[in-house]
Amino acid sequence: STCAFLDTDRALVLLEEYCKKLRKPEEQQLKKAIRKVMGIFKSSLFQALLGSFTKKATRHGTISHPSLPAAVAYDVLGCPKD
Repeated sequence: STCAFLDTDRALVLLEEYCKKLRKPEEQQLKKAIRKVMGIFKSSLFQALLGSFTKKATRHGTISHPSLPAAVAYDVLGCPKD
């Protein structure tokens, strides 16, 4: 769904902004891990799985909007979800 892609884009922007702040030598391992997560978010397999998850969850009333990537980004960044 379009919403799923937009939400993934939002998560990628948040993670990219956070990565730019990681400059200390001891933060490079974290930066590497975040870049790996970003690569997963960009993969076509992840997008397909997210689309499938979103359709099923919406159909069953589990979620009203696809927020998985943003939730992961917020968890990484320690941000409030809303």
